[in-house]
Amino acid sequence: MSLLRRKSLDSVTVHEAGRRLVPTLSWPHLIALGIGAIVGTGIYTLIGVGADRAGPAVLISFAIAGAVCACAALAYAELSTMMPAAGSAYTYSYSALGEVFAWVVGWSLILEYSLVVSTVAVGWSGYFVGFLEWVHTQFGWDLRLPAMLAAGPHVDGGMINLPAIVITWLVALMLMAGTKESATLNAILVVFKLIALAIFVAVALPAFDANNLQPFMPYGFAKTLGPDGVERGVMAAAAIIFFAFYGFDAISTAAEETKNPARDLSIGIIGSMVGCTIVYVLVALAAIGAMSYTVFGQSAEPLALIMRQLGQPTAAMLIGVIAIIALPTVLLAFLYGQSRIFFVMSRDGLLPRGLSKVNARTGTPVATTLFTAVVVSALAGVARLDEIAALANAGTLAAFTAVGICLVVLRVREPNRERTFRTPFAFIVGPLAALGCIYLFVSLPHTTQLYFLAWNVVGLVLYFAYSRRNALIGR
Repeated sequence: MSLLRRKSLDSVTVHEAGRRLVPTLSWPHLIALGIGAIVGTGIYTLIGVGADRAGPAVLISFAIAGAVCACAALAYAELSTMMPAAGSAYTYSYSALGEVFAWVVGWSLILEYSLVVSTVAVGWSGYFVGFLEWVHTQFGWDLRLPAMLAAGPHVDGGMINLPAIVITWLVALMLMAGTKESATLNAILVVFKLIALAIFVAVALPAFDANNLQPFMPYGFAKTLGPDGVERGVMAAAAIIFFAFYGFDAISTAAEETKNPARDLSIGIIGSMVGCTIVYVLVALAAIGAMSYTVFGQSAEPLALIMRQLGQPTAAMLIGVIAIIALPTVLLAFLYGQSRIFFVMSRDGLLPRGLSKVNARTGTPVATTLFTAVVVSALAGVARLDEIAALANAGTLAAFTAVGICLVVLRVREPNRERTFRTPFAFIVGPLAALGCIYLFVSLPHTTQLYFLAWNVVGLVLYFAYSRRNALIGR
């Protein structure tokens, strides 16, 4: 049995009864799904982590991460309209590169989505705990959680992050209720999230002080290890806050549930990416200009902290409340994507086939959603935000690298295949996406790279022990 056996492009969209997802989404749902996924913990909380790594030059880190993601987004737009099926980069790799590469990409996506949901849940918990503290300060109502239930064991006095676990399960239950219903609620919450960021920019920009940008690049450009054991520099920050830009790939996992994928997928992917890039530049500039990065770099809720330090407690309260309400849109998008990755790998026989059954009433893969919720809530209960964000990035970078390569391979192998969206300068954009992602991967913390390698060693053991001989394509 060849490790490089490939699924034909014609068979990608052909599925057996009882294992087909129902097309219910249109392009407004997809754009909201993309913005809901992209605008989240990355800008609400990781802007502090990025500033701590790069200082004011975190602005350059945002630009670098955004440029790499833009190339990947263009590649995704072409491939998703060619292959409108669930599975995202895993599906594209199965058709373009072969089964073993598809497995590594799918296994990496499982890592990405699981850790993204966990990261966002931890970030949401930070805002929720901060909000309870604010309520106690302002009104004297002591609704605060015991320290042991407010954070994981990495925090003094912490044992388990209960808010992170609870929000994960609430979102999972909502997803099981139905895809269209979840997407509609997501679109409403996205509007609130953008309002919160608009409030932040409107208040922080007038307080802009150029002195806060000096020294602009205190830790240099390349990744270097500081005396405190933390790797810093513009590229070290870019490798972490890369997390802030991806999310459009969650749209590609919705391809099979899109009413008009040939048109709507490219609109959703590119539209959400362009809109979020503009938002990020404004928010990052306002944050860095309003206050020294040394003040908010270690905060779990940096935007709300900046507002309080500027003497705007009402704005801080609004941002905190809206973050509590709207950050779950990121959970929804990535939990949705994760369940679809599990689903399609199961449908292909690489994971147990029982996971790929679709509920007849809701049209959703309930088993995979439940399984995903168990895994990510357990992780969110004990994990550190910066560590799991970096490891999630490793999985994403692997997937994005594969998508850039798939774009070029299919342009060579299938030059006459219909493409409703054609990536401009594909033979430049594809390699730039792949090489940019490889450079960002090299810039990740060394321990993150080792964890990622260990994850894929475990994955390959599982592949050779189970998946290779049970794959549907080999029967």
